[in-house]
Amino acid sequence: MIREYIDQLYETNNLGEKELLELLDNISEKDIEYLQEKAIATKEKIYGKKVFMRGLIEFTNYCFRDCMYCGIRKSNYNAERYRLSDEQIMQCCELGYELGYRTFVLQGGEDEYFDDDKIVALIKGIKEKYPDTAITLSIGEKSFDSYKRYFDAGADRYLLRHETNSQELYEKLHPKMSFKNRIRCLEDLKKIGFQVGAGFMVGLPGQKNEDFVKDLMFLKGLQPEMVGVGPFMPQKDTPLRDEKAGSPEKTCVLLSIIRLMLPEVLMPATTALGSVDKKGREKGLKAGANVVMPNLSPTDVREKYSLYDGKICTGDEAAHCRNCIEGRINSVGFQVDMGRGDHISKKS
Repeated sequence: MIREYIDQLYETNNLGEKELLELLDNISEKDIEYLQEKAIATKEKIYGKKVFMRGLIEFTNYCFRDCMYCGIRKSNYNAERYRLSDEQIMQCCELGYELGYRTFVLQGGEDEYFDDDKIVALIKGIKEKYPDTAITLSIGEKSFDSYKRYFDAGADRYLLRHETNSQELYEKLHPKMSFKNRIRCLEDLKKIGFQVGAGFMVGLPGQKNEDFVKDLMFLKGLQPEMVGVGPFMPQKDTPLRDEKAGSPEKTCVLLSIIRLMLPEVLMPATTALGSVDKKGREKGLKAGANVVMPNLSPTDVREKYSLYDGKICTGDEAAHCRNCIEGRINSVGFQVDMGRGDHISKKS
């Protein structure tokens, strides 16, 4: 039956909750190979062998949230905090542009210092200097009006992982945060017209296959342009420090299922996947991912942006990151695309 479920996913991009659960509960190694073959065939029908490169700029590790798994949570008094200046952010963009990047991902904690006026000024500054680039923001929960201001200023995409579609698990891991508000944010971003990125962690304490089914069904309904899925990784200064890291194998199975459910999706092989397994990013690409996000942040702050322990590439210069990841992409039979890499539905 498992092969039949995979075939149904491949042919119809759909599967019921009961069947998805059976698939996750019973998939064998041979089935996984078959699933990944179908995922690659689906991806290549739409995007060919392209893997899109995004330049990541981690511009602040201040955060007023207290997420139980995150190394930059406000209660981590061991975190060495930093904020990049506007000039430093623009220098990262200049270096990235010279290296060929045409998407910049501005990611940070939920830092009240960077209010809407500052974010809007940053977006406008980057777009004025580099009008042929796309800007992705990943700065957390905001109001509809704030998101609209960012979009009107020229931001193209917004990443906001929902983390888990189990309200109980979500609110347990995110003190004083509301699951409903998280979903509201994603719906607002869609309404405004952003290319939206959702996604979840794999291997959270207490997470079950039933939770993954909820995540998959939620993504199918939301129809995001981007989906980020990576393994949970413990961080030494958080309440979850002693928990086991998420499985790279399970992460890759879920990437393949998402590729079949959302054939056009842009999906990164995440740094977390590369951190839990030395060949994790290559495995992610072979499972159906088609985006990588090398780091453009200054090397002296990269270790400070410590969401989890064991993060790779913290000491590498941007040019080295760019060349290293290109070699990894080529080694598994894919080709780097340095263009904006928009979702296929957004191409003019």
